Amino acid sequence: MNGEERQRPRAFRLDDERIVVADGETPAPDNLRQDKLRKGGVVVETTPDAFAPGDETNEPRDDEEATEIAQSRGMLARALFSWGGLLWSALGGLVSMALGLWATRIVEDLFARSAALGWIGVGLASLFVVALLALGLREMRAIFRQRHIAHLHGALARARDADDRDAARAGAGELLSLYANRPDTARARALVKDLTREIVDGRDLIDIAERNLMAPLDQEANREIAAAAKRVSMVTAISPRALVDILFVGAQAIRLLRRIAEIYGGRPGLLGFVRLARSVGAHLAITGGMAVGDTLVQQVVGHGIAARLSAKLGEGVLNGMLTTRIGLSAMAVCRPMPFAALKQPGVKDVAPFLFGDGK
Repeated sequence: MNGEERQRPRAFRLDDERIVVADGETPAPDNLRQDKLRKGGVVVETTPDAFAPGDETNEPRDDEEATEIAQSRGMLARALFSWGGLLWSALGGLVSMALGLWATRIVEDLFARSAALGWIGVGLASLFVVALLALGLREMRAIFRQRHIAHLHGALARARDADDRDAARAGAGELLSLYANRPDTARARALVKDLTREIVDGRDLIDIAERNLMAPLDQEANREIAAAAKRVSMVTAISPRALVDILFVGAQAIRLLRRIAEIYGGRPGLLGFVRLARSVGAHLAITGGMAVGDTLVQQVVGHGIAARLSAKLGEGVLNGMLTTRIGLSAMAVCRPMPFAALKQPGVKDVAPFLFGDGK
Protein backbone atom coordinates (compact mmCIF):
# COMPACT_ATOMS: atom_id res chain seq x y z
CA MET A 1 0.00 0.00 0.00
CA ASN A 2 2.00 2.95 -1.42
CA GLY A 3 5.25 1.44 -0.23
CA GLU A 4 4.14 1.05 3.38
CA GLU A 5 3.92 -2.34 5.00
CA ARG A 6 0.47 -3.35 6.24
CA GLN A 7 0.43 -3.55 10.03
CA ARG A 8 -0.50 -7.00 11.27
CA PRO A 9 -2.34 -7.51 14.58
CA ARG A 10 -0.05 -8.49 17.40
CA ALA A 11 0.10 -8.54 21.18
CA PHE A 12 1.91 -5.84 23.12
CA ARG A 13 2.52 -4.66 26.67
CA LEU A 14 1.16 -1.31 27.82
CA ASP A 15 4.39 -0.51 29.68
CA ASP A 16 6.44 -0.86 26.49
CA GLU A 17 8.41 2.34 25.84
CA ARG A 18 7.49 2.17 22.15
CA ILE A 19 3.78 2.67 22.94
CA VAL A 20 2.20 6.13 22.93
CA VAL A 21 -1.12 6.54 24.70
CA ALA A 22 -2.98 9.41 23.05
CA ASP A 23 -6.03 10.97 24.70
CA GLY A 24 -9.14 11.31 22.54
CA GLU A 25 -9.22 15.12 22.83
CA THR A 26 -5.45 15.56 22.17
CA PRO A 27 -4.46 12.95 19.59
CA ALA A 28 -0.83 12.16 18.98
CA PRO A 29 0.74 14.13 16.13
CA ASP A 30 0.80 12.38 12.79
CA ASN A 31 4.59 12.47 12.57
CA LEU A 32 4.87 10.81 16.00
CA ARG A 33 2.39 8.16 14.96
CA GLN A 34 4.23 7.36 11.74
CA ASP A 35 7.56 7.30 13.58
CA LYS A 36 6.28 4.85 16.15
CA LEU A 37 4.66 2.69 13.51
CA ARG A 38 7.86 2.56 11.48
CA LYS A 39 9.79 1.49 14.57
CA GLY A 40 7.31 -1.27 15.32
CA GLY A 41 5.49 0.61 18.07
CA VAL A 42 1.76 0.90 18.75
CA VAL A 43 -0.39 4.00 19.24
CA VAL A 44 -3.29 3.44 21.64
CA GLU A 45 -6.12 6.02 21.67
CA THR A 46 -8.56 6.49 24.51
CA THR A 47 -11.65 8.65 24.87
CA PRO A 48 -12.15 10.77 27.97
CA ASP A 49 -15.50 9.27 28.89
CA ALA A 50 -14.87 5.71 27.82
CA PHE A 51 -15.27 4.54 31.40
CA ALA A 52 -16.99 6.62 34.04
CA PRO A 53 -15.05 6.89 37.31
CA GLY A 54 -16.35 4.62 39.96
CA ASP A 55 -18.43 2.63 37.47
CA GLU A 56 -16.65 -0.68 36.99
CA THR A 57 -19.27 -2.16 34.69
CA ASN A 58 -19.73 1.00 32.63
CA GLU A 59 -23.49 0.42 32.57
CA PRO A 60 -25.61 3.07 30.81
CA ARG A 61 -27.57 5.48 32.93
CA ASP A 62 -30.32 6.09 30.37
CA ASP A 63 -33.17 4.64 32.45
CA GLU A 64 -32.25 6.54 35.60
CA GLU A 65 -31.77 9.80 33.73
CA ALA A 66 -35.13 9.29 32.04
CA THR A 67 -36.78 8.70 35.41
CA GLU A 68 -35.36 11.86 36.95
CA ILE A 69 -36.32 13.93 33.91
CA ALA A 70 -39.86 12.52 34.03
CA GLN A 71 -40.14 13.32 37.74
CA SER A 72 -38.99 16.88 37.13
CA ARG A 73 -41.66 17.33 34.46
CA GLY A 74 -44.48 16.04 36.61
CA MET A 75 -44.10 15.26 40.29
CA LEU A 76 -41.38 17.91 40.81
CA ALA A 77 -42.78 20.52 38.44
CA ARG A 78 -42.87 23.98 40.05
CA ALA A 79 -43.93 26.34 37.29
CA LEU A 80 -44.80 29.69 38.85
CA PHE A 81 -46.63 30.84 35.77
CA SER A 82 -48.12 29.17 32.72
CA TRP A 83 -50.95 30.05 30.41
CA GLY A 84 -52.65 26.75 31.11
CA GLY A 85 -52.42 27.31 34.85
CA LEU A 86 -53.74 30.85 34.46
CA LEU A 87 -56.67 29.55 32.41
CA TRP A 88 -57.70 26.95 34.95
CA SER A 89 -57.15 29.32 37.88
CA ALA A 90 -59.38 31.96 36.31
CA LEU A 91 -62.03 29.37 35.46
CA GLY A 92 -61.87 27.97 38.97
CA GLY A 93 -62.25 31.44 40.45
CA LEU A 94 -65.33 32.15 38.33
CA VAL A 95 -66.90 28.81 39.26
CA SER A 96 -66.18 29.45 42.96
CA MET A 97 -67.77 32.91 42.80
CA ALA A 98 -70.82 31.49 41.02
CA LEU A 99 -71.21 28.75 43.63
CA GLY A 100 -70.78 31.29 46.43
CA LEU A 101 -73.44 33.59 45.00
CA TRP A 102 -75.76 30.64 44.44
CA ALA A 103 -75.33 29.43 48.04
CA THR A 104 -75.81 32.94 49.41
CA ARG A 105 -79.04 33.34 47.44
CA ILE A 106 -80.34 30.00 48.73
CA VAL A 107 -79.57 30.94 52.34
CA GLU A 108 -81.27 34.33 51.91
CA ASP A 109 -84.37 32.66 50.46
CA LEU A 110 -84.41 30.21 53.36
CA PHE A 111 -84.21 33.06 55.88
CA ALA A 112 -87.05 34.78 54.03
CA ARG A 113 -89.21 31.71 54.52
CA SER A 114 -88.16 30.83 58.06
CA ALA A 115 -85.32 31.64 60.45
CA ALA A 116 -84.95 27.96 61.31
CA LEU A 117 -84.55 27.01 57.64
CA GLY A 118 -82.06 29.83 57.21
CA TRP A 119 -79.84 28.60 60.04
CA ILE A 120 -80.03 25.06 58.69
CA GLY A 121 -78.85 26.39 55.34
CA VAL A 122 -75.98 28.24 57.06
CA GLY A 123 -74.95 25.05 58.85
CA LEU A 124 -74.97 23.01 55.66
CA ALA A 125 -72.98 25.68 53.83
CA SER A 126 -70.44 25.71 56.68
CA LEU A 127 -70.08 21.93 56.52
CA PHE A 128 -69.51 22.21 52.78
CA VAL A 129 -66.73 24.76 53.28
CA VAL A 130 -65.08 22.68 56.02
CA ALA A 131 -65.18 19.54 53.85
CA LEU A 132 -63.76 21.50 50.90
CA LEU A 133 -60.88 22.79 53.02
CA ALA A 134 -60.20 19.27 54.33
CA LEU A 135 -60.08 17.91 50.79
CA GLY A 136 -57.76 20.73 49.75
CA LEU A 137 -55.41 20.01 52.65
CA ARG A 138 -55.42 16.31 51.81
CA GLU A 139 -54.58 17.11 48.20
CA MET A 140 -51.68 19.32 49.24
CA ARG A 141 -50.41 16.69 51.64
CA ALA A 142 -50.54 14.04 48.90
CA ILE A 143 -48.66 16.32 46.49
CA PHE A 144 -45.97 17.07 49.08
CA ARG A 145 -45.63 13.35 49.81
CA GLN A 146 -45.12 12.55 46.14
CA ARG A 147 -42.58 15.37 45.86
CA HIS A 148 -40.77 13.99 48.90
CA ILE A 149 -40.57 10.54 47.28
CA ALA A 150 -39.22 12.04 44.05
CA HIS A 151 -36.63 14.11 45.96
CA LEU A 152 -35.62 11.01 47.94
CA HIS A 153 -35.18 9.07 44.71
CA GLY A 154 -32.76 11.66 43.35
CA ALA A 155 -30.90 12.01 46.65
CA LEU A 156 -30.31 8.26 46.95
CA ALA A 157 -29.20 8.05 43.32
CA ARG A 158 -26.63 10.81 43.86
CA ALA A 159 -25.45 9.32 47.16
CA ARG A 160 -24.91 5.94 45.54
CA ASP A 161 -23.03 7.39 42.59
CA ALA A 162 -20.76 9.38 44.89
CA ASP A 163 -20.52 6.59 47.50
CA ASP A 164 -21.35 9.25 50.11
CA ARG A 165 -21.73 7.60 53.51
CA ASP A 166 -23.43 10.53 55.26
CA ALA A 167 -25.87 11.13 52.42
CA ALA A 168 -26.62 7.41 52.24
CA ARG A 169 -27.37 7.26 55.96
CA ALA A 170 -29.61 10.33 55.74
CA GLY A 171 -31.44 8.85 52.74
CA ALA A 172 -31.85 5.50 54.48
CA GLY A 173 -33.33 7.28 57.51
CA GLU A 174 -35.86 9.09 55.31
CA LEU A 175 -36.68 5.81 53.60
CA LEU A 176 -37.35 4.15 56.96
CA SER A 177 -39.58 7.00 58.09
CA LEU A 178 -41.50 6.80 54.80
CA TYR A 179 -42.55 3.22 55.61
CA ALA A 180 -42.76 3.62 59.38
CA ASN A 181 -46.52 2.91 59.37
CA ARG A 182 -46.27 -0.15 57.11
CA PRO A 183 -46.37 -3.37 59.20
CA ASP A 184 -45.30 -5.44 56.20
CA THR A 185 -41.93 -3.65 56.15
CA ALA A 186 -41.21 -3.91 59.90
CA ARG A 187 -38.63 -6.70 59.64
CA ALA A 188 -36.78 -5.07 56.74
CA ARG A 189 -36.80 -1.69 58.49
CA ALA A 190 -35.32 -3.18 61.64
CA LEU A 191 -32.53 -4.83 59.64
CA VAL A 192 -31.67 -1.68 57.68
CA LYS A 193 -31.76 0.42 60.85
CA ASP A 194 -29.26 -1.87 62.56
CA LEU A 195 -26.95 -1.95 59.57
CA THR A 196 -27.04 1.82 59.15
CA ARG A 197 -24.73 2.20 62.14
CA GLU A 198 -22.41 -0.63 61.10
CA ILE A 199 -21.86 -0.26 57.34
CA VAL A 200 -19.29 2.36 56.36
CA ASP A 201 -19.65 2.24 52.59
CA GLY A 202 -22.56 4.38 51.40
CA ARG A 203 -23.15 2.41 48.19
CA ASP A 204 -23.39 -0.88 50.12
CA LEU A 205 -25.87 0.62 52.56
CA ILE A 206 -28.15 1.81 49.76
CA ASP A 207 -27.93 -1.56 48.01
CA ILE A 208 -28.87 -3.39 51.22
CA ALA A 209 -31.81 -1.05 51.76
CA GLU A 210 -32.97 -1.68 48.20
CA ARG A 211 -32.72 -5.46 48.47
CA ASN A 212 -34.61 -5.61 51.77
CA LEU A 213 -37.15 -2.78 51.49
CA MET A 214 -37.80 -2.52 47.77
CA ALA A 215 -37.77 -6.18 46.71
CA PRO A 216 -41.16 -7.07 48.34
CA LEU A 217 -42.72 -3.85 47.06
CA ASP A 218 -41.37 -4.51 43.56
CA GLN A 219 -42.90 -7.98 43.59
CA GLU A 220 -46.27 -6.57 44.64
CA ALA A 221 -46.10 -3.94 41.92
CA ASN A 222 -45.19 -6.61 39.36
CA ARG A 223 -48.23 -8.64 40.37
CA GLU A 224 -50.50 -5.62 39.98
CA ILE A 225 -49.08 -4.88 36.53
CA ALA A 226 -49.43 -8.50 35.41
CA ALA A 227 -53.04 -8.70 36.66
CA ALA A 228 -53.97 -5.46 34.87
CA ALA A 229 -52.33 -6.65 31.64
CA LYS A 230 -54.26 -9.93 31.82
CA ARG A 231 -57.57 -8.14 32.36
CA VAL A 232 -56.92 -5.72 29.51
CA SER A 233 -55.85 -8.42 27.04
CA MET A 234 -58.81 -10.66 27.87
CA VAL A 235 -61.45 -7.91 27.71
CA THR A 236 -59.99 -6.53 24.48
CA ALA A 237 -60.06 -9.99 22.90
CA ILE A 238 -63.75 -10.61 23.69
CA SER A 239 -65.28 -7.11 23.63
CA PRO A 240 -67.49 -6.37 20.62
CA ARG A 241 -66.82 -2.62 20.41
CA ALA A 242 -63.66 -0.54 20.16
CA LEU A 243 -65.18 2.05 22.51
CA VAL A 244 -65.40 -0.58 25.23
CA ASP A 245 -61.72 -1.37 24.72
CA ILE A 246 -60.71 2.28 25.04
CA LEU A 247 -62.77 2.89 28.16
CA PHE A 248 -61.59 -0.30 29.87
CA VAL A 249 -57.92 0.28 29.04
CA GLY A 250 -58.15 3.85 30.32
CA ALA A 251 -59.86 2.77 33.54
CA GLN A 252 -57.28 0.06 34.14
CA ALA A 253 -54.42 2.48 33.51
CA ILE A 254 -55.83 4.97 36.04
CA ARG A 255 -56.34 2.23 38.61
CA LEU A 256 -52.86 0.85 38.00
CA LEU A 257 -51.18 4.23 38.45
CA ARG A 258 -52.95 4.84 41.75
CA ARG A 259 -52.21 1.33 43.00
CA ILE A 260 -48.50 1.47 42.21
CA ALA A 261 -48.21 4.89 43.82
CA GLU A 262 -49.83 3.50 46.97
CA ILE A 263 -47.51 0.48 47.01
CA TYR A 264 -44.43 2.72 47.11
CA GLY A 265 -45.86 5.09 49.71
CA GLY A 266 -47.64 7.73 47.65
CA ARG A 267 -51.29 8.69 48.13
CA PRO A 268 -52.26 10.63 45.03
CA GLY A 269 -55.48 12.63 45.07
CA LEU A 270 -56.93 14.38 42.05
CA LEU A 271 -54.18 16.96 41.56
CA GLY A 272 -51.51 14.51 42.65
CA PHE A 273 -52.75 12.01 40.12
CA VAL A 274 -52.50 14.63 37.37
CA ARG A 275 -48.85 15.24 38.29
CA LEU A 276 -48.19 11.51 38.45
CA ALA A 277 -49.78 10.97 35.05
CA ARG A 278 -47.60 13.73 33.59
CA SER A 279 -44.49 12.06 34.97
CA VAL A 280 -45.51 8.65 33.64
CA GLY A 281 -46.34 10.15 30.24
CA ALA A 282 -42.95 11.88 30.12
CA HIS A 283 -41.21 8.63 31.08
CA LEU A 284 -43.05 6.75 28.35
CA ALA A 285 -42.12 9.41 25.81
CA ILE A 286 -38.43 9.37 26.80
CA THR A 287 -38.01 5.59 27.07
CA GLY A 288 -40.35 4.70 24.21
CA GLY A 289 -37.51 4.31 21.74
CA MET A 290 -35.57 2.02 24.04
CA ALA A 291 -38.66 -0.05 24.82
CA VAL A 292 -39.51 -0.61 21.18
CA GLY A 293 -36.16 -2.25 20.57
CA ASP A 294 -36.56 -5.14 22.99
CA THR A 295 -40.30 -5.61 23.45
CA LEU A 296 -42.49 -4.39 20.64
CA VAL A 297 -40.53 -6.07 17.85
CA GLN A 298 -40.44 -9.34 19.78
CA GLN A 299 -44.14 -9.00 20.44
CA VAL A 300 -45.05 -8.46 16.78
CA VAL A 301 -42.82 -11.31 15.59
CA GLY A 302 -43.88 -13.70 18.34
CA HIS A 303 -47.59 -13.17 17.78
CA GLY A 304 -47.66 -12.72 14.03
CA ILE A 305 -49.52 -16.00 13.47
CA ALA A 306 -51.97 -15.32 16.29
CA ALA A 307 -52.68 -11.85 14.93
CA ARG A 308 -53.38 -13.30 11.48
CA LEU A 309 -55.78 -15.85 12.93
CA SER A 310 -57.62 -13.33 15.08
CA ALA A 311 -57.35 -9.56 14.84
CA LYS A 312 -58.97 -9.18 18.27
CA LEU A 313 -56.41 -11.51 19.80
CA GLY A 314 -53.61 -9.39 18.39
CA GLU A 315 -55.25 -6.21 19.72
CA GLY A 316 -55.61 -7.81 23.14
CA VAL A 317 -51.93 -8.73 23.23
CA LEU A 318 -50.80 -5.25 22.18
CA ASN A 319 -53.15 -3.54 24.66
CA GLY A 320 -51.85 -5.80 27.40
CA MET A 321 -48.29 -4.86 26.50
CA LEU A 322 -49.23 -1.16 26.50
CA THR A 323 -50.72 -1.54 29.98
CA THR A 324 -47.56 -3.28 31.13
CA ARG A 325 -45.41 -0.44 29.77
CA ILE A 326 -47.55 2.11 31.63
CA GLY A 327 -47.18 0.12 34.83
CA LEU A 328 -43.41 -0.18 34.47
CA SER A 329 -43.09 3.57 33.87
CA ALA A 330 -45.22 4.25 36.95
CA MET A 331 -43.02 1.84 38.88
CA ALA A 332 -39.86 3.70 37.88
CA VAL A 333 -41.36 7.12 38.67
CA CYS A 334 -43.02 6.20 42.00
CA ARG A 335 -40.11 4.17 43.38
CA PRO A 336 -38.30 6.13 46.13
CA MET A 337 -34.89 4.84 45.02
CA PRO A 338 -33.34 3.89 41.68
CA PHE A 339 -32.82 0.38 40.38
CA ALA A 340 -29.22 -0.49 41.20
CA ALA A 341 -28.77 -3.67 43.25
CA LEU A 342 -31.96 -5.08 41.75
CA LYS A 343 -32.58 -5.51 38.04
CA GLN A 344 -35.17 -3.21 36.52
CA PRO A 345 -37.93 -5.45 35.12
CA GLY A 346 -39.04 -5.38 31.52
CA VAL A 347 -42.28 -6.28 29.81
CA LYS A 348 -41.21 -9.88 29.33
CA ASP A 349 -40.22 -10.19 33.00
CA VAL A 350 -43.55 -8.91 34.32
CA ALA A 351 -45.98 -10.30 31.74
CA PRO A 352 -44.39 -13.36 30.09
CA PHE A 353 -47.84 -14.66 29.17
CA LEU A 354 -48.04 -11.96 26.49
CA PHE A 355 -45.16 -13.70 24.74
CA GLY A 356 -46.56 -17.19 25.07
CA ASP A 357 -43.80 -18.46 27.37
CA GLY A 358 -45.43 -17.89 30.75
CA LYS A 359 -48.53 -18.95 32.54
